Amino acid sequence: MKKLNVLKQLVEAGVVAVLRADSAEEVVRMAEYAIEGGIKAIEITMTVPHALKAIEELSSKYSSDVDPSDASFAIIGVGTVLDPETARAAIMAGAEYVVAPALNPDTVKLCNRYCIPCLPGVMTIQEIQSALELGVDIVKLFPGNLYSPSVISAVKGPLPQANMMPTGGVSLANLKEWIQAGAVAVGIGSDLTKDAVKTGNFDLIKDKSAAYMQAYREAKGQ
Repeated sequence: MKKLNVLKQLVEAGVVAVLRADSAEEVVRMAEYAIEGGIKAIEITMTVPHALKAIEELSSKYSSDVDPSDASFAIIGVGTVLDPETARAAIMAGAEYVVAPALNPDTVKLCNRYCIPCLPGVMTIQEIQSALELGVDIVKLFPGNLYSPSVISAVKGPLPQANMMPTGGVSLANLKEWIQAGAVAVGIGSDLTKDAVKTGNFDLIKDKSAAYMQAYREAKGQ
């Protein structure tokens, strides 16, 4: 049941903040500002030094088991997971979902064992079909900037059951196109944090997060 709830919350959140930083402390700070700005799905990438420490800290502060309107509500996940060993370590640290840049069947099986959603990166129909056969509920279309939003309707021709989350290249300018094309959610990377990192003003992450959520609500007609 927990897995189903997390999947539902991810889709309802709509926007996933994919966070990379030079330290665990910095990525935790990024996450806090993104959540304050309204993005409730956070992905801490394993490229961050001591990423598991950041996941553990955020998981202890935020919870998906409270009312979504509560300030302490957020879904904390892990990204850039290359193997099942890393997935298990992140799950033990508190990650509620696992995102990978590519499809690794052993990672998917490990996540299934613990009833944790796994969102592997895919680029082809073959990879999407293989992911579905392994029990994947949402695939990450990655890198999204290699495609236009029309790819979703093209994929849904033969695979209407595929749920896709484009990541990479999604921006405020094209978010509406992706959502209206049928994306169940979108992943936002460096566009969310680059200005804050450059200037040291992390309020910019909060402002950009609010802008993304406003664009998402408008795309959904909310």
